[in-house]
Amino acid sequence: MSDQQQSKIMKQVAKYKLVLIGDQSVGKTSIINRFIYDNYTANQQPTVGIDFVAKTLHLDNKTIRLQLWDTAGQERFRSLIPSYIRDSNCAIITYDVTSTASFQGVDRWLDYVKEERGEEVLIFLVGNKNDMEEQRQVSYEQGQKFAQQQGIEFIEVSAKEGTNIQQLFKEIAVNLQNQNNQSNHNLQEIKIDQAQKSQPVQLSSQNTNNNLQQGGISSKCQQC
Repeated sequence: MSDQQQSKIMKQVAKYKLVLIGDQSVGKTSIINRFIYDNYTANQQPTVGIDFVAKTLHLDNKTIRLQLWDTAGQERFRSLIPSYIRDSNCAIITYDVTSTASFQGVDRWLDYVKEERGEEVLIFLVGNKNDMEEQRQVSYEQGQKFAQQQGIEFIEVSAKEGTNIQQLFKEIAVNLQNQNNQSNHNLQEIKIDQAQKSQPVQLSSQNTNNNLQQGGISSKCQQC
């Protein structure tokens, strides 16, 4: 394959930045590991600062590359997070369904996102560890109600069992691609509208002469 062909293929790949945020130990890294590597580590070490991985998906004959940014939940790293949210396409706010405290912290994380991106970012609320029903402290209905009130997407997953992990990222990819298609469509409409407005009005000499004659003035000089 030539360099030109490779360059053309790269340009056709849609790239999206996804940032996972949430309190410490809610399972952000485990969700990423299950999605990228299809594995789970019971005693996952806390993320220090920011980690980055990427995965390519093929969706409806289109190639999409998801860039996943794994953020630390500890308080001492909070100052780093806004700069990573700033240019993101999707914020994945994660909480632990066995921890009421992590769910209560969702409001704060949502504020971070809205302060940096306003309404221009796709937001998913993700309740992790839904395999631990006996330890559950946050019901499915609570998460769903909060998401509906905030106008954001919602899903529960289990990084340990792999439940809904692939579905989560497929839904994100579909939403982002639909947004991109809509943006391109709107841009085309704007360009067409601007082109129509900028077209000059052309009058034929015959029409001009007729109009002058109808107004009582001949196009030819009567008296010189």
